[in-house]
Amino acid sequence: MFPISDNNPRGILPVVTWSLMGANVLVSLWQWTLSPEASRAASYALGMVPAVLFGSASLPPEIAVVPPWATVFTSMFLHGGILHLAGNMLFLWIFGDNVEEAMGHARYLVFYLLSGIAAALGQGLLDPASQVPMIGASGAISGVLGAYVLLYPHATVKTVIIFGIFIQVVHVPAFVVLGIWFGGQLLMGLLNTGAEGGVAFWAHIGGFLAGLALVPVFRRPGIALLQPARHAYWQRDPARRWGPWGRRY
Repeated sequence: MFPISDNNPRGILPVVTWSLMGANVLVSLWQWTLSPEASRAASYALGMVPAVLFGSASLPPEIAVVPPWATVFTSMFLHGGILHLAGNMLFLWIFGDNVEEAMGHARYLVFYLLSGIAAALGQGLLDPASQVPMIGASGAISGVLGAYVLLYPHATVKTVIIFGIFIQVVHVPAFVVLGIWFGGQLLMGLLNTGAEGGVAFWAHIGGFLAGLALVPVFRRPGIALLQPARHAYWQRDPARRWGPWGRRY
């Protein structure tokens, strides 16, 4: 199940979401100009290394370019490759604009950064002695997903579902798409607890839970939680119903 867009109209220009996407792309372009050795050094210098953040280890002086506390921010803009970047930016593109509208630009930016901090700490506190750097925007974006599902659970998400060689595009309620996503992260986190490297599943979980917890505080006055679907697709062409999960597209 892979989301590609949503049917949730917006009433603002999501300048913060677009700016965050642009910053992530620019930093990744800079990373791709580096040699493999320099890229690895950048991951340690600007990524969040739990052992360095919590004081049980330190970086060599030549790569300790920012204070350890600042790496919870700088790590949000580094990525491990084009697929890592593309997946994160797609999710931010789909879900970020409506959350930004619900919060307003400034509060949304603070919310995004706080979700990223919660994600970094959620991963780091599980193994504070780890010397593996954590990089990527997915923790902060997970917070956006948590906010979205609490604000717009009934919004429809255009989703690609693959059954072997068969590919179906359907419209699925956001609470189903994001519920399945969160369940997958939780399952993989439990199966991979204690593993070094790989995907930081607990950062995704921590970011998502932070988004759920923070959105009631950061939404603009008058913005309701658990809003009904705002797109006319659900009222149009009812013959296209596809079981309880969504509609054919």
